Amino acid sequence: MAVRQHLIRTSPQTVWDVLADGSRYADWVVGTSSSEPVRGQWPRLGAAIRYEARLGPVRLSNETVVRRCEWGETLELEAWAGAFGTARIAVELRPWGGECLVIVDEHPLRGVGGRVHNLVVEALLQVRHRAMPARLAELCETEAAEWERRRPLGQVVAQEPGPNGTRA
Repeated sequence: MAVRQHLIRTSPQTVWDVLADGSRYADWVVGTSSSEPVRGQWPRLGAAIRYEARLGPVRLSNETVVRRCEWGETLELEAWAGAFGTARIAVELRPWGGECLVIVDEHPLRGVGGRVHNLVVEALLQVRHRAMPARLAELCETEAAEWERRRPLGQVVAQEPGPNGTRA
């Protein structure tokens, strides 16, 4: 099983905001080139996005479905990979001081991938898992820095948005 932990230097809310935007799936999931919501309201249970993966000139279009969502804490997805079957991708967010510890757990679930899961497949997943949390971290940290840069000088800003969605 491919499990990775990564400390992201921003709040869990900032990380969740990225995960909760289905159109940004391709920004942090390794191997995808685009994504768009196709069913339901992402990331609610049963919602789906379509994503495209490119392997050289070959383009593959598949879906990822939300199987479990604990708002702001856990997002579990089932990603379809065509003939390879499906994979379970679980992302857990834990507050770590003012930062966010992200735990990503991915493994083959159904189809060929699940049946032939072995050390070679596990090694490939580990390579992917080094990149995926790092991409998520870069995206979230850049977004947080950009937000910080835009706020007015001298304005004190709360770590988490208030009930009306503002941080001031």
